[in-house]
Amino acid sequence: MIFARRSGLPGVDAENPIALTVTGRVSRAVVPDLCAELERALADPRGPALAPGAAVDCDVGGVIRPDLTLVEAVARLGLVARRSGRTLRLRRVPPELRSLLDLVGLADVVRLEEGPEEREERVPDPR
Repeated sequence: MIFARRSGLPGVDAENPIALTVTGRVSRAVVPDLCAELERALADPRGPALAPGAAVDCDVGGVIRPDLTLVEAVARLGLVARRSGRTLRLRRVPPELRSLLDLVGLADVVRLEEGPEEREERVPDPR
């Protein structure tokens, strides 16, 4: 499992430079490290100043076999973001993770970026 604080994530708002990238298989042992990395990024006085309520982006497109451990990580990252007055926004969410978040009731707690197929469904029919 790899996670990193990055800038330049495609689609990230210019006024929101904090982004985490999570790839690989997420194990329970790395969840505290992932949360600590987000806490450090949010508390860094030299880091970017985020507007209250701004979203922290988390790219989960590179995760392998999303499971309940990843759901736990998302829930805990969401709590870290909320404690700092922010929200967690997931980017590139695999369909399996969307289903798990819906199943456990977390789809309404964290913001999910819409995939291209969902945006197409919402486009009104021109006829």
